[in-house]
Amino acid sequence: MAPRDQSCGDGGEVDPEGGIEAPLLSSGSSFFQDPAHEDGDGDEEARRRRRRFLLAGRSQSNTTSQVALVGVGVCPIESLDYELIENEVFKQDWRARGRGHILRYVALKWALCFLVGVLSAAAGFVANLGVENVAGAKFVVTSNLMLAGRYGTAFAVFLVSNFALTMLATVLTVYVAPAAAGSGIPEVKAYLNGVDAPDIFSLKTLVVKIVGCIAAVSSSLHVGKAGPLVHTGACIASILGQGGSSKYHLTCKWLRYFKNDRDRRDLVTCGAGAGIAAAFRAPVGGVLFALEAVSSWWRSALLWRAFFTTAMVAVVLRALIDFCKSDKCGLFGKGGLIMFDVTSDYITYHLVDLPPVITLGVLGGVLGSLHNFFLDKVLRLYNFINEKGQKYKLLLAAVVTICTSCCLFGLPWIASCKPCPSDTEEACPSIGRSGNFKKYQCAMNEYNDLASLFFNTNDDTIRNLYSAGTDDEFHISSILVFFFTSYFLGIFSYGLALPSGLFVPVILTGATYGRLVGMLIGSQSTLDHGLFAVLGSAALLGGSMRMTVSVCVVILELTNNLLMLPLVMLVLLISKTVADAFNANIYDLLVKLKGFPYLEGHVEPYMRQLSVSDVVTGPLQAFNGIEKVGHIVHVLRTTGHNGFPVVDEPPFSDSPVLFGLVLRAHLLVLLRKKDFIPNCSASALDASKQFLPHDFAKPGSGKHDRIEEIEFSAEELEMFVDLHPFTNTSPYTVVETMSLAKAHVLFREVGLRHLLVLPKSSKRAPVVGILTRHDFMPEHILGLHPFLFKTRWKKVRFGKSAFTNLVF
Repeated sequence: MAPRDQSCGDGGEVDPEGGIEAPLLSSGSSFFQDPAHEDGDGDEEARRRRRRFLLAGRSQSNTTSQVALVGVGVCPIESLDYELIENEVFKQDWRARGRGHILRYVALKWALCFLVGVLSAAAGFVANLGVENVAGAKFVVTSNLMLAGRYGTAFAVFLVSNFALTMLATVLTVYVAPAAAGSGIPEVKAYLNGVDAPDIFSLKTLVVKIVGCIAAVSSSLHVGKAGPLVHTGACIASILGQGGSSKYHLTCKWLRYFKNDRDRRDLVTCGAGAGIAAAFRAPVGGVLFALEAVSSWWRSALLWRAFFTTAMVAVVLRALIDFCKSDKCGLFGKGGLIMFDVTSDYITYHLVDLPPVITLGVLGGVLGSLHNFFLDKVLRLYNFINEKGQKYKLLLAAVVTICTSCCLFGLPWIASCKPCPSDTEEACPSIGRSGNFKKYQCAMNEYNDLASLFFNTNDDTIRNLYSAGTDDEFHISSILVFFFTSYFLGIFSYGLALPSGLFVPVILTGATYGRLVGMLIGSQSTLDHGLFAVLGSAALLGGSMRMTVSVCVVILELTNNLLMLPLVMLVLLISKTVADAFNANIYDLLVKLKGFPYLEGHVEPYMRQLSVSDVVTGPLQAFNGIEKVGHIVHVLRTTGHNGFPVVDEPPFSDSPVLFGLVLRAHLLVLLRKKDFIPNCSASALDASKQFLPHDFAKPGSGKHDRIEEIEFSAEELEMFVDLHPFTNTSPYTVVETMSLAKAHVLFREVGLRHLLVLPKSSKRAPVVGILTRHDFMPEHILGLHPFLFKTRWKKVRFGKSAFTNLVF
């Protein structure tokens, strides 16, 4: 669309459908506004239509990229902008900064990393200690009732306590912070890719995440703490990076340096790594997890700060562990921190051990890919149920927790009693925390090995599977029953409307699987069966999450045994390779299922057949350098664009020329300030004196101003505003003949929100369109060019997923 002929805005007609070109509508767009955020009940039917549109299968893909499932709520989403804005106001601010400002900026970066590490460690300690005491008290009470022969009362206490804890976590999540549901890793991964959504890092999300995680894990659901702690660390980092929470009057003015997406992205990356370090006391594994699993951009300076952050986590956790040794940490006084020690003092392996290890890796890849397949189907079923309303979310959680409690309490009754090991110095039974509770109906010199697996926290069960080295303590049938139960309970427990993680349940199921393989084919190997359990965890993690380096280091830090490194590496490589042949990793599946417009690191082959002009849609909305207030207000109210080209025309230039790009957020600041000029002429005022840089600072994650909140008089609408001092004069541009694949690489690697498309000929309008994240989405491209359906094929990708099905 060519700019208007007149040199100043006249409030001319604007196509109200122009918003279709904008990839990610702002919260001002009424259609994509979540009714949950509006006054009253909202349009329930419209909300359900949006949810069905978002969560449908391939036949109804999300073609808007404007809404996504955040936690358990459908929310409008936007792109983040990592580009440096170069306009007069910001240039003047940088000129005014001296050496002291730069030193303060660098010092604050490291200080914030220190705070993120300390607070993430404290959050992880509170979560672990809470689970240790709440779950421990539940097991002690139930154990005492079992010892007294009151089995019905014991089951009632076990069931009611699990039900109450699950409902507590679900109610908090559904009614207070829907964004706190799930692990939060898909949301963090999408944010670090450049996608923002309301409340994903808010203070209430942080509080509900911690409290809900304690309740959910203590309720004996097969969920873990690692994912929620990653989200918790990211929340802490984001809140600190935005200067606190203005809603709760917890702000710091000296943090204004970080009021931009670029610095917050780096801090959130450090927070994600700190979360893993707090969950597993694995500082190096935390850094590698942030690098391998969630981040889309990485550089050496960020590596240093992430490592410093996780190191602070390790130091603080060690101090808290020493504090707990004085019996000041509640019922058990251990802090609940994970450290699984393998029993073998010296691990040795030979060539004869390779076939069993290779078999373990192959089967782990198959089981991991099946885990992702079943989880995807279950989550789609849960989404269909959840769309019916909040009561159904509570009902679903209630059904799952009741079934889980029945399985955990009832299945051990089918196991036969085993005689106590004669070579142990401990009282029988020697496995688990709850002592004689494990006996069930067994005699004094016998114990129930299946109960020792079911009636424990996930952490303690993993510790038992890793440390037990002989077949005398577990029967193969008990291991088999526990494997299938934990495999499917982990799948059905994730996706409920409560904080839950996948990492620990997968480790638990993998340990059971590895132990089972060791018992079946261990006679042909010299490896200890506890070591087979460790390798089984690595195999299932590699098959499900497809992480190699980070998982390898986390496993080594968990077990505190470096001698296993070659075997763990071999198992991970084999399981990942096998699983990649079937589907994508679990986090990519979750990102896609939630509808986040995620930009992959690779380019689809069909993008090379298109130029950028083939996907640019219109009409394009552009402003003149000196624009009429009424026209700006009209455009902002009728479109959802977040960036507008600014074009100078005669008499301000000899011919129409692109001056730059002005952001919607900056226009709202200008309109709210109402520093207008009465006529269509260049303003003589110094913009740097009228506005301060922090006036244009980015608000917190998911928070945006709305044009509807600003009121104008009739006289103000007839006035003008000079956009030149506030326009980014050096936006990234591409020529319209550039291939879409090449533009995709530029857009993702630089972290852009807008990419201006310039004409090949100088005789045309100075700008022909704007590329945004939406224009690179496969659904959008294939919707514009259906013939590409016939040219898509199955392609081997060893980076993300090996055989990615590209045929609908």
